[in-house]
Amino acid sequence: MPAEKCLYTSVMHANPSFSPATAQVRINLAERSYPIVIGTGLLGLAHTYQHLPKAATALVVSNTTVAPLYVAQLTEALRAHYARVLVVTLPDGEAHKDWPTLQLIFDALLEYGCDRKTVLFALGGGVVGDMTGFAAASYMRGVPFVQVPTTLLAQVDSSVGGKTAINHPLGKNMIGAFYQPQLVVCDLDALQTLPDRELSAGLAEVIKYGPIADMGFLDWLEVNLDALLAKEPAALAHAIQRSCEIKAWVVGQDERESGLRAILNFGHTFGHAIESGLGYGKWLHGEGVGCGMVMAAHLSQRLGKVDAAFVGRLSTLIKRAGLPVKGPVLSSADNAGRYLDLMRVDKKSEAGEIRFVVIDGPGKAAVCAAPDALVREVIDLCCA
Repeated sequence: MPAEKCLYTSVMHANPSFSPATAQVRINLAERSYPIVIGTGLLGLAHTYQHLPKAATALVVSNTTVAPLYVAQLTEALRAHYARVLVVTLPDGEAHKDWPTLQLIFDALLEYGCDRKTVLFALGGGVVGDMTGFAAASYMRGVPFVQVPTTLLAQVDSSVGGKTAINHPLGKNMIGAFYQPQLVVCDLDALQTLPDRELSAGLAEVIKYGPIADMGFLDWLEVNLDALLAKEPAALAHAIQRSCEIKAWVVGQDERESGLRAILNFGHTFGHAIESGLGYGKWLHGEGVGCGMVMAAHLSQRLGKVDAAFVGRLSTLIKRAGLPVKGPVLSSADNAGRYLDLMRVDKKSEAGEIRFVVIDGPGKAAVCAAPDALVREVIDLCCA
């Protein structure tokens, strides 16, 4: 990461009483560039959405958990800009990130005669954001959409960068498209209703940015983790902004994950195997990523890239965040073999060879292959 990107971390670490205000991080992608706005009270403010493309209709996509909490605020704000504001409510959970649920969005768009200028608003966590983005990319070959993430995980990761997808029984996020939103609205107030388990899951995606890009941020997280777990607005504001800064910089260099962007998948190869092997929804995505980072750190150590102290430091932080550090047993016959089979379906695999994101020294990441025997050692060590 460029040196100037670390200045905000230093200021925050020196001044933990910092009061959050609206901040903006920009994703620079030429004509597909857009802002991420971070602050309090943004979701229900008409001014937040004033610079979006003009249209007659807005369609808000949410789920059964989030809609009762925030749909009324968002639709009221949108009525200042759209003559017609529609809502479609999806079932909640990773288990519903599939084709039949995606069709509910298309059903609503077609039933209401929505045209190619209709703007979709994804109000919810990563599942809602991914499916709304995929629907927007597909409907009439592309309509505008806006991310309004209500979980920490979505605010720091899945809503940013234009990855959209649904799951397939044989692999996570295997059917989708790169499609950028017009705007991302991160309202800190929405995190106050977030269950503790969901907050911890989001912290996994925050923690990953330290080992792969900014050890100063990892230092800050170790000092301020309790404040994050207590949902203190100042701590959340900084964690979200710094995470978005790092992701924006990476996406700006490699929008379609042809190289550098793959480092953002640290922990995800192992984590996705856990999610699909257990059945989607048994573990939250962030829980899989948290445990996956521990496994990837052990693999990095075995490849001679980091020492045991680094692995212990990262594992301790992940455990403090309320995340699992031991993987589940996916097969009583050959657990490591089951993990390997699942990981070969991962998007990063090439010609059947699994590609892992490893820590190539503190604050740096790389993508590489590893011998199956070494990966088996890691799985046997890290699984309960």
